[in-house]
Amino acid sequence: MAPDAKGSSSSEPSDGDRSDGARGLYDELTEDLLYDPAIGRATMMGYPCVRLAGKFLASYDDKVGRLVVKLPRERVTELIEDGHGDPFAPAGRTFREWVSIPTTDRALWQTLLAEAVDFARQALPR
Repeated sequence: MAPDAKGSSSSEPSDGDRSDGARGLYDELTEDLLYDPAIGRATMMGYPCVRLAGKFLASYDDKVGRLVVKLPRERVTELIEDGHGDPFAPAGRTFREWVSIPTTDRALWQTLLAEAVDFARQALPR
């Protein structure tokens, strides 16, 4: 992984550029998903997101610099219990199939984005 101009990698941003580093990583990783013509960029509640055939699968909360992904409820619960995620509760309403990831971690984000794509595919009509 190439360091940025400040010498930190995009998965380990310094405190001073945490949101910029996280947004850059989000953009980079979601760009990698666009090889699939069914996946595209959009907005969700004013935040940048990616969708698969119209189904939301991930977003970036630029107010706090976090990846937000849609996953099965059991996986969301597991991530929260393991300390890797927080409930996604905009305006106080918890979305049970969404989890907010508090750390900027390339490997974790790649894994969760892949899981989100798989979960969104399962919801598509066959």
